[in-house]
Amino acid sequence: MPFMAYPSLPSLLKSRDLRAKDLRHIEVALMTCYRWMFLARTADNRILELFRQGLIRGTVAGGQGNEGLAAPIGLLADKDIDVVSFSHRGLAGKLIWSLPLGDHLSHYFANAGSPTRGREGNVHYGDPKNRSYPMISHLGAMPSNVLGGADSQRRKGHPAIGITFFGDGASSTGDIHECMNLATLYRLPILFILENNEYAYSTPTSEQFATADLVKRAEGYGMEGELLDISDTETSLTTLSKAVDRVREQCYPYFIEAKCLRLRGHAAYDTCDYVPAEQAEAWARKDGLPLLRDHLVQSGYEKEIEAVESELVEFTEESVKAAMAHPPADPEGMQADVFSKGRAKISWSAAEHPETLTSAQALQRAHRRILRDSPEAVLLGQDIAGYGGPFKVTEDLFEEFGRKRVINTPVAESATVGHATGLALNGHRPILEFQFADFATDATTQIILNAATYHFRSGAEVPLVLRFPCGGGLTFGSFHSQDLEALYLHMPGLKLLYPSTPQDAYNALLAAYEDNNPVLLFEHKKLYRRGKEEVAFDVDYRDVWHPRKVREGTGATFVTYGEMVYEADEALDYLETEYELSADLFDLRALSPVDLDPVRESLARTRRLIVLHEGRRNAGFGAELVSRLTEELFFELEAPPLRLASADLPVPFAPELEAVYRPSRDSIVDAVAAWLE
Repeated sequence: MPFMAYPSLPSLLKSRDLRAKDLRHIEVALMTCYRWMFLARTADNRILELFRQGLIRGTVAGGQGNEGLAAPIGLLADKDIDVVSFSHRGLAGKLIWSLPLGDHLSHYFANAGSPTRGREGNVHYGDPKNRSYPMISHLGAMPSNVLGGADSQRRKGHPAIGITFFGDGASSTGDIHECMNLATLYRLPILFILENNEYAYSTPTSEQFATADLVKRAEGYGMEGELLDISDTETSLTTLSKAVDRVREQCYPYFIEAKCLRLRGHAAYDTCDYVPAEQAEAWARKDGLPLLRDHLVQSGYEKEIEAVESELVEFTEESVKAAMAHPPADPEGMQADVFSKGRAKISWSAAEHPETLTSAQALQRAHRRILRDSPEAVLLGQDIAGYGGPFKVTEDLFEEFGRKRVINTPVAESATVGHATGLALNGHRPILEFQFADFATDATTQIILNAATYHFRSGAEVPLVLRFPCGGGLTFGSFHSQDLEALYLHMPGLKLLYPSTPQDAYNALLAAYEDNNPVLLFEHKKLYRRGKEEVAFDVDYRDVWHPRKVREGTGATFVTYGEMVYEADEALDYLETEYELSADLFDLRALSPVDLDPVRESLARTRRLIVLHEGRRNAGFGAELVSRLTEELFFELEAPPLRLASADLPVPFAPELEAVYRPSRDSIVDAVAAWLE
């Protein structure tokens, strides 16, 4: 069934831009602003009606009263180069930025005409192709994406700025403070706009902050700021125009605390009974839309306003009808769209002469090749520049490629991942090193709910490599020794590689880098300098996405990855000598997507399965591997599968305790021997 065409955009909405020079004719500029504010109010009210009629599911969060902020920003921004992330009260800005009203309405209906194909919640959508980034419910996590997008635009030579919105509630989150520090540290052109409507859902600001003037926070991060009352649209236009131009010219962040209204509740189901009646009445008196209308009527625009309102109401109703005519969302293709199928086309330079290297050195060489052959590459991480990283994986790269390509980051894991995500969304290809995999938990929202889901919910690609130095056996204790692959394997949209040899480490970084999805590269710290082997550019580097057969045997199929490959190999040497047990030993290398076909073929022949990993046993990846491998072959197995893993404990510190916590050659031998008997 063909989609019903949306009505043509009325000619009175053709003007989508205002610049400082246009404000010299302020009444004309205000009339332009009124058209978009009225359209947004009309659409928001209609959406609320449709929700109450049961035609829109989930919930809706209206922007009624916020148009005097969102519309001026939408008009003043340069939609060809700037980067923005509107909040859930920014419909006016979204309508100005891109997409017809019908697309917005279809998104609310969650039907086949939705820009997200019904995959994303009502207000959680944007237009990433045009640098309008969709929000997630973790509102404090959004500004960092804008930082990255604006940084990317400036790197490409565009005089762009980033504009990010967040509420008084979200301003308490650590991400906001990380972003403000990051923006001033990197001198990024970001306009921070705090929408202060005095309530975080139902919690008043008096119960959120010890000080009422949130704009004062800007000074602590080295940026200037000001207060803005959005009830006066002329003041909003002039103030925001100056702020936009200032950020663009100075390439430095600026902060605005906008005193906003919330004429509706937090969302459609919110009764607002916590708002005192006198405050609600005061808000209604300060509603910028009728105040602007009264001003324009007094300035002689009454007939034009009436004509505008009549045409926009009709346009909204026609758009509603067209949007409602779309069929329901189609579930076909959802699984295929979790990952992008694309990868970068990189012209790798001539191969170097083979070198005998450790895994750490192999990774360093792979970084160098990437930086040399791909101008979109950017390295980020704590202490990675002059120091070369805690494990010297980025040694000498700063001296060779400079501060624009190899960037020291502050201790701000969440904002750093969000910044890298924004870079990736706009065509750069960042590689981010964590000091230890354990520290990635501070960026969990950015990794698993933001970067990982972008392609599924919006079609945008996030080519991002996150490097995770992981694993125990070095007496580093609980906060520097964990294998956390099971945590991230549970979340769709992430690819995981876990190499065990220097050549595979080299290949894995190249394969991860060219992929158009977020890729987590797990690097076991014991392997960084465990041994050396000859490493060279391998034209078949993509083979790292498939298992490697380490040894052959007939008595069992042994599956593992990472540092455990060596423990398993040594254990099998002993078992073959003492117990005459030989086994096919597979190093998985890629954990997501995982290729188990060669393993299944082996298991069909050996009929015995051993799975080993260093991550904890409870809910570990081994349980998933056993399930997948035995679903088809269960009745052909000659013994129950053997699952070996670390104990369900925090990683202990003392070497005698850690030796008991994690699998070793001897504990593997003992477990397999008992299993055989």
